[in-house]
Amino acid sequence: MRPSPLLRRVISGVRWYVRELTDESAYDRYVAHLRKNRPEAEIPSRRDFERMRTDQQERDPRQSFRCC
Repeated sequence: MRPSPLLRRVISGVRWYVRELTDESAYDRYVAHLRKNRPEAEIPSRRDFERMRTDQQERDPRQSFRCC
């Protein structure tokens, strides 16, 4: 039995909200930005992207919430 279109839309909306809230969609936005503005640039792996983000946050903690 397949879920109704309304249920699928609700699940999709919740998934989108959680990804935005946790910033998991940041990599997708970054890749889209690179492809649009710098098509010649190499796309980093998700792991490399997360490492870059972590390094940047360590250099400037004001960029994101940090408890410690």
